[in-house]
Amino acid sequence: MSTDLKQKISSKKARVAVVGLGYVGLPLALSFAEGGFHVVGLDTDQDRVNLLTQGKSYITDVPDHELRKLIQKKRFSATTQFDVLANSDVIIICVPTPLKRKYTPDISFIVGAVRTVKEFLKKGTLVILESTTYPGTTKELILPELEKSGLKNGKDFYLAFSPERIDPGNKKYHVTEIPKVVGGLTPEAGELTQTLYGSVIKNVHLVSSAEAAEMTKLLENSFRIINIGWINEVAIMCQKLGIDVWEVIDAAKTKPFGFMPFYPGLGVGGHCIPEDPLYLYWKAKQYGFSSKYIKLSADINSQMPSYVVMRLGEILKKHKKSLKAARILVMGVTYKKDVKDLRKSPSLKLIELLKEAKTKVDYYDPLIPYLKIGGLQMQRIDLTPRTVAKYDAVVIATDHSEVEYPMVLKAARFIFDARNVYGQVKDRKKIVKL
Repeated sequence: MSTDLKQKISSKKARVAVVGLGYVGLPLALSFAEGGFHVVGLDTDQDRVNLLTQGKSYITDVPDHELRKLIQKKRFSATTQFDVLANSDVIIICVPTPLKRKYTPDISFIVGAVRTVKEFLKKGTLVILESTTYPGTTKELILPELEKSGLKNGKDFYLAFSPERIDPGNKKYHVTEIPKVVGGLTPEAGELTQTLYGSVIKNVHLVSSAEAAEMTKLLENSFRIINIGWINEVAIMCQKLGIDVWEVIDAAKTKPFGFMPFYPGLGVGGHCIPEDPLYLYWKAKQYGFSSKYIKLSADINSQMPSYVVMRLGEILKKHKKSLKAARILVMGVTYKKDVKDLRKSPSLKLIELLKEAKTKVDYYDPLIPYLKIGGLQMQRIDLTPRTVAKYDAVVIATDHSEVEYPMVLKAARFIFDARNVYGQVKDRKKIVKL
């Protein structure tokens, strides 16, 4: 049976279904469609499906014209009707995996998706999980649920894990150019998954098990959260010592080996870095092991907005102004430069803390015309010399490219630069760095 499926995949006659059309699922679905497969994307959000059906993308990395081209060629379609899974040879699950509460995974989206897949699972299907989760999820959670269908893994269907490696806004690495790690619950499942991804992705790395693939993703993201936490701690130390941390990083990265530059800021945002390492932290605790590095780094990063508020209070005090009496402009509210994504953005936490301190706070972001998220309901200001001059302080929280930074420098009374935008400016009279 695996030979038949392998032939279908190799000839691109296999019908692919992608469950979850977010930042991971949609680019992946379109990559398979561009590669010659017939792909159906499934999502429970009717508004998303309506937009896609009209050829309109809500993902920065997916241009409308590319989406429309694939729809016109009948390579891609989107629906909320999950019964189409019954006609699929490959089902890829790309649903969110948030945290239920601090340090506790919420796998309800995965469970819900797998239960739906189970209802329509047919013999000879390859099921792949891409959602980031703790090691053991594919074997301990998904496998028993799918086998409730009466079908048996390795005989009637094949199950594997392949971690997503999407980097929103990264124009250098398209989905198909990022090496893919795959691991099956059986050798056959691993080989089938390797064949599938290898048909659209240049480099596919097969590991010995689904657990190894799950752990690979968490190692990658834990590496980042730990190093970002460390450099944020170094930034705080350097401030105490009167040293420019940005100068130190620039000097250290001249070493051609043994050093990789990370940069301080308001913390970490998006879905992966703030949450995924905590899945590993949680899983390790089930085995009586506490990952001190992950927890410490997460704590340091989450405290950075509070640290910036404290610094602002100290600096304003020197100018005989209190936070309560001040007007502050926060520039950049997305979690990442040039990416229209507010998920877990530390800039939002900064605004919330300033509001709690009774500070008059506004924001500007070229990508976000208004904020209606959590308890925040705000409209961005018009960025003009006249408006900038009204604020006691401007905080550069996210360093978008499409901003007139020279104008802001000229008009502002005082700038707190958390992203080293003004690193090359020699006159530092009105600039304070993180």
